[in-house]
Amino acid sequence: MDTLTRMRAFIAVINNQGFSAAARKTGRSKALLSKYVRELEDELGVLLINRTTRQIALTAAGEVYLARASGILADLESLNEEAREATGEAKGTIRVSAARTFGDAELGLSLVDFARDHPDIGLDIHLDDSFVNLVEEGFDVAIRMTRLADSAMIARRLASLDFAIVGSPDLLKRLGRPTHPSQIAGFPAVIDSNSRMFSNWIFRDPETKETIPVTVSGKFTANSPVTVRAAAIAGLGLALSPSFVIRKDIEAGKLMTVLDDYMPSEAGIYAVFPHRRHLPARVRLFVDYLADWFKKCDSKRRNGG
Repeated sequence: MDTLTRMRAFIAVINNQGFSAAARKTGRSKALLSKYVRELEDELGVLLINRTTRQIALTAAGEVYLARASGILADLESLNEEAREATGEAKGTIRVSAARTFGDAELGLSLVDFARDHPDIGLDIHLDDSFVNLVEEGFDVAIRMTRLADSAMIARRLASLDFAIVGSPDLLKRLGRPTHPSQIAGFPAVIDSNSRMFSNWIFRDPETKETIPVTVSGKFTANSPVTVRAAAIAGLGLALSPSFVIRKDIEAGKLMTVLDDYMPSEAGIYAVFPHRRHLPARVRLFVDYLADWFKKCDSKRRNGG
């Protein structure tokens, strides 16, 4: 038990990038966490962390130990979850990583609804547009909106994710509506720098199914789909946007779509989690809830609700 306590202290210090932050997060004193880590190093006979007055850094031995220790604690938590599941209980906290766009949009209501319907399960949600390392940063699950290609993770598709090329009515009236992807190379573009496609937009011929890459350029780049949307409404250029971000603007006539027939549809919204032999019951419950939430949301939208 002492080893597990020390192991948890070590992981907390690394995940929170320091003893002070880990103390605030865990509710234990900085001195106590330092004592646990020092005892762990004494027990192992190796230095795990290089300490300076301003920062900490893992040693080579620390990197190896962190990866294995994280897996051991995850397996232990899974074992505890299986025991709880046998009694019909699912408790604890789920650490969730999601894009800011997801959390700030209507889709983020899925997280709020889950918390409301499952008061015994806590949600620790971190919104960040960059892809986090789930294992190293201690996340149980990530919600990702992408064309998933990471085979190192387990993923469940929650919903389809459509993209659209949009422009303001004034822009399209002034420059004309493109009828083929090659034509937009001459249009100003508003670029989302967080998008994997960035300035290389990919289309698909509706008849031959061949991909059509088009390089676009413009004077406005932002790392936020919401800001890109605002720039497109202002007429600064065409934008490639997730449909859920600009759906209401299209309905209101603030934006118009172009080249709909050429938009590929392989992207989706996924729940992604690390390889584990046993997925905690609370995480399975969470993912099942989201899948059902998106299914109901899609059915409501199709029926005009």
